[in-house]
Amino acid sequence: MPNYVIRSGDRATFLAGLRELVDFLTANPAVAVPRHASVVVLVDASDSAARLDGVEFVAAPLGVPVEDIGRGYFDARRDFGPISYGVVGIPPEERQ
Repeated sequence: MPNYVIRSGDRATFLAGLRELVDFLTANPAVAVPRHASVVVLVDASDSAARLDGVEFVAAPLGVPVEDIGRGYFDARRDFGPISYGVVGIPPEERQ
């Protein structure tokens, strides 16, 4: 059992929500869209090595490297046009 927790949701519900958003924006061209958007999966772990393991686990199928951004944070992102899909490991003292 891994020493990390991946904060993820229901895949089918998430994908349905994305499709609903696309359909809504397509049908309503007067609605402004952001210049950039991001979706982030969070990884919780009490120690840095476990956080890194969790972020690497999520990043592997994305085909992107994991970056140590300092102070116990790890990050990996893949861009799809102006939309970023990423994973972040956050130190326990920074979580709420």
